[in-house]
Amino acid sequence: MIRLAALAVLCLLPVAATAEALRVATFNTELSRKGPGLMLRDIAGGRDTQVAAVVSVIAFARPDILALQGLDWDHEGRALEALAVQLAAAGWEMAHRFAAQPNSGRAINLDLDGDGRIGGPGDAQGYGRFSGQGGIAILSRHPIAQANVQDFSALLWRDLPGATLAESNGYPFPTAEAQAVQRLASTGHWLVPIDTDQGSMVLLTYQAGPPVFDGPEDRNGLRNRDETRFWQLLLDGAVGTMPDLPFVLAGGANLDPQDGEGHHGAIETLLTDPRLQDPAPVSPGAAKAGSQGHRGPDAQDTVDWPGIGRFRVDYVLPSIHWRVTGSGVIWPTPEDPSAGLVSQASRHRLVWVDLIRE
Repeated sequence: MIRLAALAVLCLLPVAATAEALRVATFNTELSRKGPGLMLRDIAGGRDTQVAAVVSVIAFARPDILALQGLDWDHEGRALEALAVQLAAAGWEMAHRFAAQPNSGRAINLDLDGDGRIGGPGDAQGYGRFSGQGGIAILSRHPIAQANVQDFSALLWRDLPGATLAESNGYPFPTAEAQAVQRLASTGHWLVPIDTDQGSMVLLTYQAGPPVFDGPEDRNGLRNRDETRFWQLLLDGAVGTMPDLPFVLAGGANLDPQDGEGHHGAIETLLTDPRLQDPAPVSPGAAKAGSQGHRGPDAQDTVDWPGIGRFRVDYVLPSIHWRVTGSGVIWPTPEDPSAGLVSQASRHRLVWVDLIRE
């Protein structure tokens, strides 16, 4: 059993859900490990301090629906189940869960990253040393309509309307053969119907790859842009079929609207889409972390990458069908006793939004 004495410290954080609101959250836990089965070992073992911190943060936040990133997928869903068991032991039960095989670590016998070799983590459909490394998942207190889930993970990047694929010296990068099989999603693009007390809704979730670690061909940057652009094409009806239901987009874009690397216009356009709302959650910790010369508001940052900086890369964006009654990022101030526990959980911070259906 994970020791949860640290949970009491988190009670100092100023977060409280209203009884009638639906709390939707996203959290990149960074629980992924370097080999298959190791994350399950650490969760089930009950002694891993990072796991304990992640469980404490989630249990304190008390989300009704939680989009997770940075989790290793396994065929039987044992790791996700083990995490749910630890959450229940911490006093917050999330009995419903969903995780399909992600693209991360899905092996392809081609050189997809252009390094001249095959078989490396960059040659999988999404970066990963083994199948499912660093995947995504959903935990919910409300039933998930599993049979109606739409999974767009197999969509080829080149088949996305308006896709811009990488080129080098006028030729497809790394090769035309690689582009013929390269999927768009680094992890997945999921539409997951959930039956809540406020009626049925759809959770849209993903975790885009980083727009860095490439060369002048900008392969990763272009792919990152299209991973986020997918959602607007979905809402436009240009790809897939969007259910006529209230929805929430929750996940990781790996892209700040103003600062850092990447094509900022992709996330800026999404944040200003008239079909969506941007609650722009803030935290006292990010606000007091100190100026870093960025154009974007420091208080809205959701990740702290040591040596790189703080950015807003994790999002919860409800459709206009909802009334937003509260939002926030669990990031206490440096002097708060819970600050160490929260930073131990992940470099990312849990982002939450409270919603009432209009």
